[in-house]
Amino acid sequence: MKPKHPDREILPIEVFAGTNLQASMLKSMLDDAGVYSFLKDPITGTLTPWQTDSGGVGAVKVIVANRDLDDAREVVDKFVKNMQAN
Repeated sequence: MKPKHPDREILPIEVFAGTNLQASMLKSMLDDAGVYSFLKDPITGTLTPWQTDSGGVGAVKVIVANRDLDDAREVVDKFVKNMQAN
């Protein structure tokens, strides 16, 4: 069944996967930029990361709405660049 208004449909998009600390820091930066986001699997990804992601790497995900993807990408790119510089 097709949605009546596909241009108005809001879908969740994963923009980052990492540790709970990294994901929480990025979520805070997205909040400061006015982009609503949420964490997927913050507790399970911390206590038993191998259950949420194979190998346990990137167990906590940051999710944003598809309509906010462009704004979120800017923040995520800056965050990843700063992470790699350290």
